[in-house]
Amino acid sequence: MSRTLSHMSDVDKTIQDEFRETHGPSVEGVILGCKMFDEFRAGIIASLPKELSPEEFKKELFLAIYGAPMEDFLSGKVTDADIVHEKWP
Repeated sequence: MSRTLSHMSDVDKTIQDEFRETHGPSVEGVILGCKMFDEFRAGIIASLPKELSPEEFKKELFLAIYGAPMEDFLSGKVTDADIVHEKWP
């Protein structure tokens, strides 16, 4: 969906209006959420060390986004309710 949104800026206003009429505001909300996540993820990727191996990169990216290693989620040791986000109330 984020790919759709990134191309929306290149599409003329008439087609954008038709998209809104066809899919409604709820779809726009999903697309906006996907775009926000993509931007958030890109910021995290830019902050990671460049010399990480592909495996280390995946682990660090997951940790930065979700707040705990994937293994902890998969084992049940951590759930999303356990994660405290310092910037979020």
